[in-house]
Amino acid sequence: MTQLWDFAGGIHPAEHKHQSTGRPIRPAGIPQRLVLPLQQHIGVPAEAMVAIGDRVLKGQRIAEVSGGMGVPIHAPTSGIIESIARMPVPHPSGMDDWCITLKPDGEDQWCQRHPLPDYRTLDREEVLETIRNAGISGMGGAGFPTNIKLRPPRDRKVGTLILNGAECEPYITADDMTMRERADEIIAGLKIMAWILRPERCVIAIEDNKPEAIAAMKTAAEGTQIEVIVVPTKYPSGGEKQLIQILTGMEVPSGGIPADIGVMCQNVGTAIAVARAILEGEPLTRRVITITGEAVSEPGNFEALLGTPIHYLLSQAGLQEAQLNRLVLGGPMMGYTLNTPDIPVVKTSNCVIAASAQELPEPEPEQPCIRCGQCAEACPMELLPQQLFWHAKAGEFEKAEHLNLFDCIECGACSYVCPSSIPLVQYYRFAKGEIRVQQAEHVKADRARERFEARQARLEREQQEKELRRKERAKAAAEAQAKKKEEAEQAAAKGEAVDEKAAKAALVQEALARKKAGTPAVSEAQATATENTASAPDIPALEKQLTQAKSKLETMQSMLNDAKAQQADNVDKLERAVAKNHERVKRAEEALAEAGADTAPATQSTE
Repeated sequence: MTQLWDFAGGIHPAEHKHQSTGRPIRPAGIPQRLVLPLQQHIGVPAEAMVAIGDRVLKGQRIAEVSGGMGVPIHAPTSGIIESIARMPVPHPSGMDDWCITLKPDGEDQWCQRHPLPDYRTLDREEVLETIRNAGISGMGGAGFPTNIKLRPPRDRKVGTLILNGAECEPYITADDMTMRERADEIIAGLKIMAWILRPERCVIAIEDNKPEAIAAMKTAAEGTQIEVIVVPTKYPSGGEKQLIQILTGMEVPSGGIPADIGVMCQNVGTAIAVARAILEGEPLTRRVITITGEAVSEPGNFEALLGTPIHYLLSQAGLQEAQLNRLVLGGPMMGYTLNTPDIPVVKTSNCVIAASAQELPEPEPEQPCIRCGQCAEACPMELLPQQLFWHAKAGEFEKAEHLNLFDCIECGACSYVCPSSIPLVQYYRFAKGEIRVQQAEHVKADRARERFEARQARLEREQQEKELRRKERAKAAAEAQAKKKEEAEQAAAKGEAVDEKAAKAALVQEALARKKAGTPAVSEAQATATENTASAPDIPALEKQLTQAKSKLETMQSMLNDAKAQQADNVDKLERAVAKNHERVKRAEEALAEAGADTAPATQSTE
């Protein structure tokens, strides 16, 4: 016999399960409108992939999560997209959210499906991607995406896979009836998940108040290594952490997950969804939901399309408006009152209680705490509900968080036993919400600060790069100037024209002089030779030489001035070069004067 352990606290409320187990699961049919919220899971909301007026087929993907954690949403039947607008959705606050409204056409026409009967021959990542594309999220809790849950961290090997069929909360019988009627599908889904995880042990846990379900599951598990274990009826034994403690004796660490201790829990409804997705290629478009309470004449379980309005299911169960006092979505312990029956069935919906005034009377007015300590005795998480209540009421959220507020599973056991009728769970939910808002604001502020710091760093980097480029340009200009001065000094030492413009101007003047004289250019050496041979002087050539000499003189004088201002060590060289050019100018002027004197009488006689 398998050893079982117990968990701290817990209560035994009235079950009220017999009301909805007298009839088999009934198909709810197709309503006139299906309202599909884009947020049906933990994580990022899906984004619509269709437009108003589009016709879609059953199983067609109509919304997808483009980034982050989430799963897509599929059309539960064929029809026309009527609107994409904000509408009431299942939420304790009665909030509105974005929804796709589908008007069925009555044909219930399927899109193309791709079953994987030979999934064992495929890669596990491919099977996980198929589960994700089928839009499967946890159907017994908060709606965590199943493909992510089936992919634990590499350093955490799952040794025990638990299928949770405890269904401990009063009134709810959806899992009970599913196990009675669809045990084979549950076993098929469990086998697929076990093939993905390769655990050493597979367990189906059922409370001992469900004998028909226990018998059906044991029959379906014959010939396999799957264990069907009966656990004592005690609320909240169906809580993930409590069930793990019952079956293994281990406790999930505070702030941790079951995979931290090598355990994983899945819901029986999730197992059926996985089996249908892999073996039939059917995405998650329907689920079993309990409709019960004294205000309906035919309570029971219905297989409803996702998006089916609650009022449609109530009419199917024979709602008696005169007896209806309030509607509760979920169980009486963890559920919440609905503001309107127009909200739709979503992936995590498991029960609706149409309660009369006698069945679920209005809670008594809240009275002061008498410090009886019954809440602490009933808490299955061994917290301090009294202190958490005081801190939450006083707005001391940090102190409440320090007392492990987020370990609270909101089972409602503390509120159930409180003699002062204090809605403790509502205070805890409020405190958790405020802490999440503050954390979101801190994250927002941190991101804004990071963006500002990144901008400042970018501006500083750009300024540094600009300054570096300026220094490089200045350095290049200085090097070019130094090179130019060096070339000028070398040219001055050789008596050559360094200034390019001056050299070009000299060449132009020489060409003009040649054209004016109509004779070839005469070099300085040739002029000297001609003078020595006492031939007739060439006046245009001498004028040209005088011009060149003056140009060189001006250039050397300018360079001398620059050199005196910048480099004192080159002054002597330039002064010698200038003196030499002075001598040349003087000789050219004397030659020109002698030539003019020689030609004067001849010119007069010609006149």
